[in-house]
Order: sequence, then structure tokens, then C-alpha cells
Amino acid sequence: MTGVCGCCGALRPRYKRLVDNIFPEDPEDGLVKANMEKLTFYALSAPEKLDRIGAYLSERLSRDVARHRYGYVCIAMEALDQLLMACHCQSINLFVESFLKMVRKLLESDKPNLQILGTNSFVKFANIEEDTPSYHRSYDFFVSRFSEMCHSNYEDPDIRTKIRMAGIKGLQGVVRKTVNDELQANIWDPQHMDKIVPSLLFNLQSGERTESRSPSPLQASEKEKESPVELTERCFRELLGRAAYGNIKNAVTPVLMHLDNHSLWEGKTFAVRCFKIIMYSIQSQHSHLVIQQLLGHLDANSKNSAKVRAGIVEVLLEAAAIAASGSVGPTVLEVFNTLLRQLRLSVDYELTGSYDGSTNIGTKIIKAHEERQLQEAVITTIGSFANTLPTYQRSEVMLFIMGKIPVPGVNLTLPSTESEPEGTRMIQVMLLKSLVQVTAGFQTTNMLTALPSSFLEPLLSFSQTDDPEVRLLVLQILLSLIDRHDNRPKLSKISIISDISVLKLKVDKCSRQDNLFMKKHGQQLYRHIYLGCKEESSGQQHYETLYTLLGLLSVELANEEVVVDLIRLALALQDLALSTDEGLPVYNRCAVHALSAAYLNLICQLTTVPAFCQHIHEVIEVRQKEGPYLLPEDVFIENPKLPSSLQKVEGGVLFLQSKITEVLGGSGYNTERLATPYIPQYTDEDRLSKRKSIGETISLQVEVESRNSPEKEERTPAEEITFETLKNAIVDSVGMEEQERERRRQVVEKFQKAPFEEIAAHCGARATMLQSKLNQIFEITIRPPPSPSGTISSGYGQSQSRSVPIYEMKFPDLCVY
Repeated sequence: MTGVCGCCGALRPRYKRLVDNIFPEDPEDGLVKANMEKLTFYALSAPEKLDRIGAYLSERLSRDVARHRYGYVCIAMEALDQLLMACHCQSINLFVESFLKMVRKLLESDKPNLQILGTNSFVKFANIEEDTPSYHRSYDFFVSRFSEMCHSNYEDPDIRTKIRMAGIKGLQGVVRKTVNDELQANIWDPQHMDKIVPSLLFNLQSGERTESRSPSPLQASEKEKESPVELTERCFRELLGRAAYGNIKNAVTPVLMHLDNHSLWEGKTFAVRCFKIIMYSIQSQHSHLVIQQLLGHLDANSKNSAKVRAGIVEVLLEAAAIAASGSVGPTVLEVFNTLLRQLRLSVDYELTGSYDGSTNIGTKIIKAHEERQLQEAVITTIGSFANTLPTYQRSEVMLFIMGKIPVPGVNLTLPSTESEPEGTRMIQVMLLKSLVQVTAGFQTTNMLTALPSSFLEPLLSFSQTDDPEVRLLVLQILLSLIDRHDNRPKLSKISIISDISVLKLKVDKCSRQDNLFMKKHGQQLYRHIYLGCKEESSGQQHYETLYTLLGLLSVELANEEVVVDLIRLALALQDLALSTDEGLPVYNRCAVHALSAAYLNLICQLTTVPAFCQHIHEVIEVRQKEGPYLLPEDVFIENPKLPSSLQKVEGGVLFLQSKITEVLGGSGYNTERLATPYIPQYTDEDRLSKRKSIGETISLQVEVESRNSPEKEERTPAEEITFETLKNAIVDSVGMEEQERERRRQVVEKFQKAPFEEIAAHCGARATMLQSKLNQIFEITIRPPPSPSGTISSGYGQSQSRSVPIYEMKFPDLCVY
């Protein structure tokens, strides 16, 4: 019988005998290496046998798993791994099917060691680059199983960590194996991404929690190597780095869903960390796609709590900072439009107290302080986005935001809120704060492009509102745009400086574009500075900002003509403070005096005219002795000591226009212009800026017309318009139309039916009439005009016209303008 058995064994196929020989009698001895080399040589020599070798190994492994002979299981997997690594040929596809079947068998086991063993084999397989693609291979099971292992809750923490790490490695292997194979099922499909991405984020988050316990440094060194956090992050980065343009959305959407489902926006830190990984991992030209998705998600959460929206905005802020290469993409204005819309919604929520505008039971109650925090976050994010843009795009954004600022009575696209005036004011403040952020650090060489009329005029119109906060924001925006050499901090405090060289101001020669800008907009700026000083609600901060604006105009945009205008403006401010007609409080009048003194002290040293500086310093010395309340050091302090009234401000404490004109005239300045007091030019915009109704506007226009009319006494009183008058006008107009129609019909009929001679005679008569009129006109023009002083007779008894100079002639009033 023994001989018969031996004979049957010898009759078995050779590949089976070679496979059997690699298994030792005792599994602890491990793989029989010599026999493994024979099997490998045989597989390489006869590649068509690979599929049978794989099938037989698979059969043995399944039997050993069922019998719990785990030592032989490990040997079988080791043999499979070596065969995979050695055999790169066209027949490997059939062998792989057997291999994946065995890996699947191990992963389905409830033994952690077998799961880890199967995963390790799969990872080795994933690193092999196959020569021929596979048409029928599926990895759906592996994605599901590895994702499940990533969420393992095994009791032993060490084994749990190992299982989770195996799951992460497995997912990494699946991605590597499928991402470059066009014939495979698309790993970027939502059905796969919705499993892979949350599994990775779960491990990132759990790692964050364990790290927060902060183990001792000695323990941490070993633990960190075993921690799945670094592995997870590396896998996540690899996944995102392989994402093409069309796959970014599928990769980011599960991240947004995970953060929503687990309320992770409110903590901010984890959400920010996730998107930092995303932004640094994806290709830079795809950054705008992520930002676009975040904006869409922000819109989708418009009625969520302020903390959630603030978290999304915070992530947007970080994403914008990373995408600073300018790859905000073609959706620049969409970014700002979404953020401004959220700003407006937040203001509405704060005012109404609920998300749906009602106070029904069950609606979420708004927390005002949370909405305020959100608004500040949105404004900061707007500034961060603007800082990533080139100059020309930032100018467009400035105009875009300016167009969104509501103007009461003009902008009719405002949302109707319960408290309309307060809502409008809050939106104005928020949008102007956004403009402050956008214009911060804005550098341009050409002021005409930085401050076009379409931006400057509406901006200056806001500087005349009654709201002091709005006026201050407008001034801050102007300072940001005008300051091109970082002089603003040096001029931020009003004081009398004896030597301005300590300020180290940077002064450049005024360019041609700057001169054009001041010619075009200078008077507007002077007028608004003057009117800003005239406002009763202006405080210390307003005057300090106005002083900074005057100083920046002197340093950045001043030619000789501008310097003269600014000196005239400073003297006009002194006259404003002296005037009792305006009804300014004592503090405001002292503040304007102090502002005028500080500015004249600055400009006199910039002009470097010794006599001018001497006069200014003399007046300041007199003020220090007789009226310290007229200087900034005693006005712009916490508790200024002011007199009860300013009745006796005269004599040596005042700057004299005549004296300044005299000393500057000697240095070549335009004395005629200096001697002319500055009077602000009130335009229609100024007169109408604070109008209450359309009726007032009409009455104002009528008043202006009547005031300017040179012959108002000769005008006939306007006809009284009644219902009957209107009715008769309508009836008459209908009758006139009928008569005109009839006349045209007769003319057409006449030219159609009348004989040629009659038509020719009619046209000839008209030509003769036209010629006679022309002759009369020529006769009048050729003949000398009648002299206003009459004629004089010549010696021969003929009358001769006397020539009269033009300036002595009497012209009708209508000809003079």
C-alpha cells in the first residue's frame, strides 16, 4: 500500500508538489526557502501555470483558516507575496484574482492578526506596477472593509491602533492601485469618497483628542511612531495630491459633510486644520475650486447658528491666506458678493432677533454678541481676500463694495427690515469697515486710478452724514488710499512739533498724475475737511484723523498751488472756530483752533520759509502763555481744561492771513491767491446730501432759479393750473393732431394731382422769398452797426459813425454771463 500511495503522490501535478513542498511539517519553522526558490523558478519558466498555483494556494489557505492553522496561513501569504514580487508578466492578472480572493478571506476574519496580515499583503500588491490593465477587477469590498477597520473599536487600545493603521494603509493602497488605471472603477466617485474621506478624518480627529492629553516626552517618542495620525495625514495628502480638476469637488464634499454631521465648525481648530491640509495638498491652480465650495457651503448654512457660520468664515480666511498666489480664480467678485450677502443677513438677524423674521415659538433665538463676532470675522476675511489680489482687481472690489452701500432715498434695492433706519446705518458701517480692510496697505503710483470719480464721490458723500462713526470710517479709507509711503503712523497724533525732522517723513516729488488728481478732486477734499470740522458730533478721533489727512495731502500730493490752498484752508478753519454763527460747542471750537495751529506748524516747516515759520511759532508761543486751550496738548487729552466761552480770542493768539501772504509772497508764492480767503464751494451734492424729501429738492431748485433770474420783476405770474385747464389742453392737442393730419393729406394730394406748371410756380415763389430774406441778412451784416453813442457829422456835412470801444458799449442783460 505504501508503494501505491507513493505512486499516486508522484502522479500529482508538478505545481502542486512544488507548492506542498514549501510548507514545513512544523509551521514555526517558517517557509522552506529552498523549495520556495524552486517554485518561483517554475512559475517564471511556465507563467501559464501561475493561475493554477494561485488557485491551489488559495484552496490551502482557506482550509488552514477554517482549521485555525494560522502558522500555515502566514506561510501561504508569504509565498504569495514573493510570487507577486517576482512574476511581472502578462499572466499575472489571473494570479491576482486568486491573491485578492485570499486577502479578502483574511480581511473577513474576526482575528486582528489575520486582518493585519491580509492588509500588509494588499499594500505590497498595491505598490506593484502592472504591465497590463485589468478589465474586471473590483475593489469595492476593499474600500468598505478598510474604511470599517479605520473605525475599529477593539477593546485593547494597542490592537485597536494597529487595526486602524492597517485600515489607513489599505485605503492608501486602494488609491494608489486605482487612481492611475482608467479601466478601473473610478475611486473618485461619491460612493467611494463618502467612505474613504470620513474614515481618514475620523482618525485625524481621534488623534487630535489623544494628543490633547499631552503624554510625557519619554512616552511620546515611542507612541508617536505607532499613532495613526501622521499616517492618516500622509494618506490624506496623497489622496488630494492625486486629485485632478474634475475630482476636487468629490474629495471636498465629504469633508464638509463630516464637519457638519459632527458639529466641528464651532471648534474651528479641527476644521481649519483639515482645510490647511487640503489647500497645501491640492495643485495650486485648483485652489479657487475649494474656495468656491466653501462659499456655497456658507450660503447653504445661512440660517444656521452664528458659530457655525463664523467657523466656515474662519476656514475661508485661512484658505484665502494659503491661496495668496492669486489663484482666487475667475470668481473674485462672487467671493465678495457672498461675504457681503452674509454680512447683510447677519445684520438683519441681529435686528429682527430670529432667522425667519418672526418671533414664533420654536424659532431659534439669535444671540447678538455671536452675530457681532461673525460680522467681524466676515470683515477680516474680506480684507484677507483683498490682500491676495493684484492692484487692478482690488480697485474693482472697492468699486463693487461701494456700489453695495445703501444710500437712504437713493438706493431702492435695500431689504425691508423692521427697523429700517438702524438697519441701513448698520449695513453702511459694516460695508465701510470692509472697505477699510480692503484698502489697508493698498499701494498705487497713480491716484487717478486708485481713487476714480465713481469711487471718490460716493465715498465723500458719506462724510457729510450725521453719524460720526460713518464719517470716521470714510476718513480712514481716504488715509489708506492716499498714504503711499507709510507716513500715516507718524502723523496720527496731533501735537506741536518744534522740529518735524524727528518724524522722518518720506516726501517724494509730486508726479504729473498726482497734479492732475489734485486739480480734479482737490476742491472736493478741502470742502469735506472743512465740513468735517464743522460737525458738532465730531470728537477727538475725528480731529486727529482730519489732521492726518491734511498732513498726508501735504506730504504725498502737494505742489505749490496745493500748499497755498491748504494754508488758506487752515486759516478758514480758524475763522470757522471764531465764528459764533455756526453754533459750535466750546470744545469743538477749541479743537478746530488746535487743529489749525498744529497743521500750520507742520506746513510751515515743510515749506521751509523762515519768516513763515517765525510767525507761526510766535503765535504758538503767545497761545502757550495766554490761551493754552487753543493748542492740541491741552485740548486732545482725557479731561481738557476749557473756558466757559470763547469771546476774547483776538490779537496775538491768531494767525494773520495778511502776514502769511506777505512772507510767502516774498518767497515766490501766489500772493493774490493767498490773500483770497478760502470759501467752501457748496455744490448741488452738498445741498441735497441731507435732504428730507423730494418736495424740498423741488422747492430748492425753484428757489435757485428765481434767485439767479436777472429779470425776475418782469416775469408774469404763472398761470393757475386746474382740472379744466388740463382737460382743455388734452382736447386741444387732439384737435391739433387732426388738423395737422388733414394738412399733410392735402399737400400730398396737391403734389400728386396738380399740373407741373402750378407746382413749379409754387416752388419758385418760395425760393424768391428765401432769397429776399437772405439779402436782408447780408445787408445788415455788411453795414456798420449803429453806434450806442450816436453819429458824428464830418466836415463835408456827411454823417460818419464814431467807433466806440467794446467795454463802453451797452449790451442787453441776456447777452452778459
